Order: sequence, then C-alpha cells, then structure tokens
Amino acid sequence: MNSLLWSPSPDQISDANITAFRNHINKKYNLSLDDYQALHQWSINCRPQCWQEIIDFCQLRFTKPPQAILNDHTQITDAIWFQDAELNFAENLLRYRDDHIALIERNENGVRKQLTYAELYQQVAAIAASLKDLGITKGDRVCAVMPNCIETVIAMLATTSLGAIWSSCSPDFGINGILDRFGQIKPKLLLCCDGYFYNGKTITVLDKLTQVAEGIQSIEYVIIAPYSNKRTDINCLAQQYRQPIILWNVLLEKTNAVTESTVIEFVATKPDHPLYILYSSGTTGVPKCIVHSVAGTLAQHLKELVLHTDLTRQDTIFYFTTCGWMMWNWLVSSLAVGATIVLYDGSPMYPAVDSMFTLVEEENVTIFGTSAKYIASLSKSAKAPKTTHNLAKLRTILSTGSPLSEESFDYIYRQVKQNICLSSISGGTDIVSCFALGNPTLPVYRGEIQCPGLAMDIDFFDNSGNSNIGVKGELVCKQAFPSMPIGFWQDDDGAKYAAAYFSQFDNCWSHGDYGAMTENGGIIIYGRSDAVLNPGGVRIGTAEIYRQVEKHQQVIDCIAVGQTWQNDERIILFVVLRSGLKLTTTIIEEIKALIKNHTSPRHVPAKILQVQEIPRTISGKIVELAVRNVIHGEEVKNTEALANPHSLRQFLNLTELQS
Repeated sequence: MNSLLWSPSPDQISDANITAFRNHINKKYNLSLDDYQALHQWSINCRPQCWQEIIDFCQLRFTKPPQAILNDHTQITDAIWFQDAELNFAENLLRYRDDHIALIERNENGVRKQLTYAELYQQVAAIAASLKDLGITKGDRVCAVMPNCIETVIAMLATTSLGAIWSSCSPDFGINGILDRFGQIKPKLLLCCDGYFYNGKTITVLDKLTQVAEGIQSIEYVIIAPYSNKRTDINCLAQQYRQPIILWNVLLEKTNAVTESTVIEFVATKPDHPLYILYSSGTTGVPKCIVHSVAGTLAQHLKELVLHTDLTRQDTIFYFTTCGWMMWNWLVSSLAVGATIVLYDGSPMYPAVDSMFTLVEEENVTIFGTSAKYIASLSKSAKAPKTTHNLAKLRTILSTGSPLSEESFDYIYRQVKQNICLSSISGGTDIVSCFALGNPTLPVYRGEIQCPGLAMDIDFFDNSGNSNIGVKGELVCKQAFPSMPIGFWQDDDGAKYAAAYFSQFDNCWSHGDYGAMTENGGIIIYGRSDAVLNPGGVRIGTAEIYRQVEKHQQVIDCIAVGQTWQNDERIILFVVLRSGLKLTTTIIEEIKALIKNHTSPRHVPAKILQVQEIPRTISGKIVELAVRNVIHGEEVKNTEALANPHSLRQFLNLTELQS
C-alpha cells in the first residue's frame, strides 16, 4: 500500500462542495452514504438521478429543460442524454455580469490585462454581433490559431453564442499540422494572431497563416488579432490574403454600441449539438476530428470543477495550457462557476524554472494546474518554492498530461507545500474531461490518483474482460457518460468511432490507458496501452519504468520503447542527461539497479542509450510509438504533430540496436 501524504482536515471536508452534494443526496433520497466510495457507487447504480442532481447542484441552465436525463439503451453508443432539451453553451459561461474579475491575462513578457464579468459580456456581445454580420450561423466552424489570451476566450464565447462550432490550435503548430486539422472541418472563418512569445523570443506566424488561408478554400474571412505586434499593418496584410482581412479591434468597435442593458441573442441548441472539435495527436496519421457536444461537455466540466476541484466564485484558477490542448477547454468552463481564470502564454520556465509559482503568488491563485513533466523538471532543478514564494492562498495542485511519478508527489509535499491537495487527473481529448481525478475530501496517497469520477463506471480489464484490485489492465468505462464524443467529423456511419473505442471489449468504452485500481480506492495509470512493453509476454507500462528513472539525479528526461528482437521484444531506454554529461557504465548500472530494485528484473532495459532530446507532441506528451517506428525502420506518418520532429533523427540506424 502506498504511503499517505496528505489528509483533509475535518473543516476542509465539511466545507467542500462535494460534501454538501452528498448531504443533499442523503436527505432527498433518504440514504446514509457516509463517504465518497458510497456516493460513487450510488452514482453508478442511479445514473439518471445522479446526473439530474449534478446539473441542478451545479446550476446548468437549460433554455428548455430535458424531458428525461438519460434514455439508456442496450448499446452504450445509443444512449440519449437530456432528451428534448435546449441550451446555449456561452449563455452558461456568461451568467455572471458583474464587476468580479473574470479573466486575467499574463505572458512571459510581463504583460498583464484583466476583464470583469461585465466587461467580458460586453466584448462577447460586440464580437458576436460582428460574426453574425459576417454570416456566421449555427453549425458553421470557426477556427483559431491563437495564444492563450483574452481574445481567444472572447472569440470562443461569441462563436458558441451563435450556435457555431469552435476549434483551435496553438500558434506553434506547423503549416501542415494546421491544414491536417482545420482542412478536414472546412471552417468559414479563421482567427489568428500575428505572432507569439516563447522562451524570450518573438515568433511571427503570419507567413504560414497566409498559406493556411490559401490552402483551405472554405475560409471566407480572416481575422487578425495583433498580439506580438500591436502596429500590424492591415493594408500590407490585405495584399497577402485572397479573403477579406479584418483586424480584431475593428470588430470590437461594436462595443461602443453595447451597454449594460444589451442582451446577447443566444442561439438555443439541442444537447447533442456540436460545440468543440478537438483532435487526436496525429502521430500515426492524419488527426481524428473528435466532435464534442454542448450539454455533455458542460455537464461533465461543471461536475469536475464544482465537485471534484471544489471551485467557487472566490477562487482564482490557473492551468498552464495552450489552446491546442483540451485543458484549455476545461479551464475556460470555470467561467460558468464565476471564478477568476488566469490565462498564461509562453514558456513555463521563462525567465526562471519556477516562474509559474511567481505567477501563482502574484495573482493569489488558489488552484494551480500543470503537467507532470513540469513538476518533474522543477524537482530536478532543486528549487523549493515553499521557501521562495508566498503560497498561502494555494490549496490545490492539479497535474495531468502523463502519470505523475511517486518522486514528484514527494517533491510537492517536501518543497512546495505540505497542506495541499495534490490531485493527479487522467482523461483526455477523447472525452474532453476526466475518468479519474481529485477529491478535496479524500486523502492523497503517494503515486495515486485519488478516485474515479462521479458517475463514471470505470474498471481495468485483462484480455478476457476480468478485473481485480491491484491487477493491471485496460482502462474501460462500462456505462455511457454524457461527454462521450458525438462522433468523428466525416465519419457518417460511425465506423471509425466504433473502431477507436469499442472494438476491444463488447459494448464497453476502451480508453487506451493501462492501469489499475488500488486498495485505497485510488487509481494508478502506467501509460498508454499502445505503448505497453511486452518482453517475454509480460505486459509493462512505460510509466513503471519512468517512475524509477526519474529518481536518478543525472537524468532529466527519458523514453522507453519495445524493439522486436529474436522472436521476442526487448526494452530499449533512451535518456537525456544534464547538460555536459556523458552516459557512463556507472550511470547505466545505477539506472538498471533503480529499475530492478523497485520493479522487477523484467522491467530492466536490455540497452540504455543517450540522446539529446525526447520527441514530444506540441502539447508536451512523449511519443513512444513514433520512436518505435523509427528504430524499426518504419515511417512516422505525421511529424507535424511533433513539437520537435528533428529529434527523431537521433533514433535512425543506431548500430547499438543491431546486436
């Protein structure tokens, strides 16, 4: 059993939103659910009632209330949620129109801007009116290549207020990466910045955006939001595009006609109306266009923010993310709670490795979200934010993107803050939400996600569809949930959708993660199923190896892949060492000893090799499959999905792998 690192106080438990929710359920249904495990079991057994209570407690607003919360069917994919209801996503996020701070924008150049909820509403009203004048209507696609800034949020809200569909990516995507995504969904309008800042550099993007606008024939208008250069020359730009070019500030001029009495004409949509189009990583081919619904996304996000994250109007929430990662969509839903959101764009380690904690201190952030990679990098730097920053207001740290190592858990409680709820969360783009996540009323155990999400009937199956506590297997969800995708764009018969999630186990969502339930009621994710190693027929999650390698002080990054060898598979580990260090026999043996002593001899790599960097997607995830393809001489089909595609050259034709 993993060691206990933190327990909530009696006051923290009694004051939590989820405690109020459980008390309400007990009173209304004459029950005696005395802990989260009991509440979760009730939520699985009584899903329609649970989701009704969730949307009531979290105040999801319907223009027309549903006739039934869930019409369940034999097949998960046939479930009907919120039957006959109507609602508008943006209307839910703009319910507050007061002087409370809604958005704070920061970037690595020191820029700080903010908007109140009243100002946000007025600016959304102006942009929505402008988009309507440009002919944007229900079902149209509006795409954005934008930094994580206030204008991006306003544009999304204006788009969805009209019933149009929003899709975005960050400006660091390459030309083909953008075309591969937006080209499939045929947007009517493209919003883009002129450039962005990263790691102390100003990077222009207008040159590649002209190629994007030229390459997607459906685009009728291009809106430029000056970000890196406030003096963008519209006349010069107009000569480069075949479409009409409009500056953001011109659209905002309608703000002058917007008053406090102005009411946005929110377009009512069906619950399953498309809201967002997100994309798979695309490292094995053209990205899948994953379509998410209005009501399913909103219901799931409110549940996770209000009940699992304990978000209130008094909170300031900050998640380090780009607009190309689903955590941006998740973060922005905090507006529906009336909290203050901090938006940050730039490198998380500029100008210093602990710059994010400076921002947390300066903005009095109460809930801070980041990636497991950032926490691991911070721990390697020997920084101790608890001694250099005032983190008195910070009560929750969220981590996702990859499994959070046990050593990273230790680091947070040793060097960041002792009295804090550290919630590792796990879900993904596929569900624009979480299967497993935090809970302010539960203890934190080393290396474990605290609990499964409320009303999420998850399990871990072996190849025969059996499960046991502590036994590793495929993450599955055995019953329908509202944030299941509507489907994939241009997959009319649903064949690709069914193959992606329902081909492994009959009538059961297979998520593609490899993990296990723990005796504590928590969850451990060991990596992606498609990256699971299989030496000698023993299945090993890559995260099991990474957790041990990260303990070595000289290793700053690593990736493990399986190499087909002598009718079997052997494990190859690639490591990045601290600057100036060479991989020695001593370091190799130390790494092998760490892995062997804390896992098993089966986990020990056959070979350990040094590389200069690890290939990652633009959202920061390592790509084991791409490296595996390269070492086997196979094609990597879509390098545009990578932040550093040049890094794949390190793995070509390695003589060390020939023996």
